Amino acid sequence: MKEIRLKGKTIVITGASSGAGRAAAVEFAQYQPNLVLASRNLDALDEVAGECRLFGANVLTVETDVTDPKAVIKLANAANDWYNGLDIWINNAGVLAAGDFETTPMEVHEQVIKTNLLGYMNGAHAVMPFFKAQEHGVLINNISVGGYLPVPYGVGYSASKFGLTGFSEALRGELSKWPQIHVCDLYPAFLDTPGIQHAGNYTGKQLKPAPPVYDPKRLAEAMVNVANDPQNSTYVGSASLLLRMSHALFPSLTTKITGAVMRRYFKAAAPIQSTSGNLFNTVKYSMAPYGGFGIAGKPKAHRKYIAAGLATGLIAGVCLTVFRK
Repeated sequence: MKEIRLKGKTIVITGASSGAGRAAAVEFAQYQPNLVLASRNLDALDEVAGECRLFGANVLTVETDVTDPKAVIKLANAANDWYNGLDIWINNAGVLAAGDFETTPMEVHEQVIKTNLLGYMNGAHAVMPFFKAQEHGVLINNISVGGYLPVPYGVGYSASKFGLTGFSEALRGELSKWPQIHVCDLYPAFLDTPGIQHAGNYTGKQLKPAPPVYDPKRLAEAMVNVANDPQNSTYVGSASLLLRMSHALFPSLTTKITGAVMRRYFKAAAPIQSTSGNLFNTVKYSMAPYGGFGIAGKPKAHRKYIAAGLATGLIAGVCLTVFRK
């Protein structure tokens, strides 16, 4: 592995107040960069900044709603002016809404897309002039398995994440004449973050992430590695790559199984009132890196289960394909 050299580099992280963004901020801080932390929750950002400064990182916090293009431009300008340069931009801010498509309000689907897709585009649009002016830079998009695996009962989320994959591919092609400007996509599997606690929920049932649930520190480490040594696509967690393979080989079967598993879960899950979560406003609860769903630092405990389940699904798909011929 290459030596990590990030000291003194200016790095922007959106959605840094909780979950993967907060984990990433602390992970990057250990290499003493100039960290620019952004989110809608300035109080939580100040807490994260305090943690990061303990490692010797310089930290600037900027209250930012990524759905507002002007606010994101302001963020980029502040980051560039702070230490006269902007090296790495991490698009990480994201939201989730779950529920039947037609019973979930359209303004909810729209807000998910504004945040997850247009928010990332706003970030890239704001930072790219600086990257081109200096002829180098790294744009990192935290996309998730949702970038290639459909999420039934999360249609707006799927639309935003599939859109992100296409956006990144197109932008990468456009930037092919700029060899030192990199667009890097991360595809983590399900993470033990508060994101699902913050989600808009119109299912009437309490939501939990599907196992295996990975430590967000693994994603944070992947962000550091990609920032130091840019790669086009990085799969975080073995489940991510296995799910990719499953959907690539048997897209219809994989989607049907996913929908069936979710319906089965909803039947057994505890009832809960509908909520818009953090879709339209920030929240004051569960701002830690972890959501309490997994075993922090021990994702291997779950790998054998997901591997076995996916292997079974793949075998079933092969059998169905063979017997239909």
